[in-house]
Amino acid sequence: MVNEFNTLAEFSDLLRGLPMRDEAALTAARARDGVLTKPPGALGRLEELAAWYCAWRGVERPQVISPQVIVFAGNHGVTAQGVSAFPAEVTAQMVANFEAGGAAVNQLAKAVGARMDVHSLSLETPTQDFTTGPAMSEAEFVEALQTGWQAVDPQADLLVVGEMGIGNTTSASAICQTLYGGEAAEWCGRGTGLDEAGVTHKADVVARAVNLNKPNMNNGLEVLRCLGGRELAAMVGAMVRARTLRIPLVLDGFICCAAAACLEETQAGALDHTVAGHESAEAAHKTLLANLKKQPLLSLGMRLGEGSGGTLAISVVKAALACHSGMATFAEAGVSDG
Repeated sequence: MVNEFNTLAEFSDLLRGLPMRDEAALTAARARDGVLTKPPGALGRLEELAAWYCAWRGVERPQVISPQVIVFAGNHGVTAQGVSAFPAEVTAQMVANFEAGGAAVNQLAKAVGARMDVHSLSLETPTQDFTTGPAMSEAEFVEALQTGWQAVDPQADLLVVGEMGIGNTTSASAICQTLYGGEAAEWCGRGTGLDEAGVTHKADVVARAVNLNKPNMNNGLEVLRCLGGRELAAMVGAMVRARTLRIPLVLDGFICCAAAACLEETQAGALDHTVAGHESAEAAHKTLLANLKKQPLLSLGMRLGEGSGGTLAISVVKAALACHSGMATFAEAGVSDG
């Protein structure tokens, strides 16, 4: 695949020309919903979810046939600061588990009929510890964006992106504090299982990283470069590629949404083709979703990452479209609509 961008400036240019939803398809979808054999609004959010999907696919009566789940994996230099309950080696071990089909997201992908792909990004070379400087150079950042861009199957009709990377809740917390303010402690949770002392230490690390990198962070993409990881950058590359292909996208949990927030803060409306799959039990995810103005489809106390919550939510999107596309209208069913 030929790269659509080779510099951060070229990627930024792409963001300014993103396709918009198909207003005619949206109007047609809402008109169809109005004559289906049910009272208006009786299916609640499923109705707007179906209309949202129709608007991005440009189809009045679609189905989800070829969903894709992509898990990106990267290692973070900030783990040297002792911010995780697990060692960095676990990232590679979990990648092997994904590839063998043994992780939770593998089972969820099977359950919803989704293709699942895994991409490791230079696991042997962690990003720089961002308490000492930017996590990635521009070249490293662009390479990760390109990995995400190229990972999207153009034939997919719904996309979920997830991540694996020990230390990446620290990265997400630092991103959120930079974008939305507040104290570092407000954005830091237990991640993979820290105790209270560990969370306090994590917040101190986040605060130091944010203060150190402030001079280099003048937009959302620079925030992602300085405080993110390769897997977060790859998710953003995939999100933008999905938008160019008009593939609706389901956001996963705290880390995925933190990466997405960098995109939205760079170009308003860049996440219009997305919905929030779930609200994670990670402490700050609810606040992050509120800042993104995204209402989650599910809230089941999950905090696993790896695309698991977003993948489970594929079933909700499928159900919304099954009703929208498969139900009879009042005229077809011979039912009086009053």
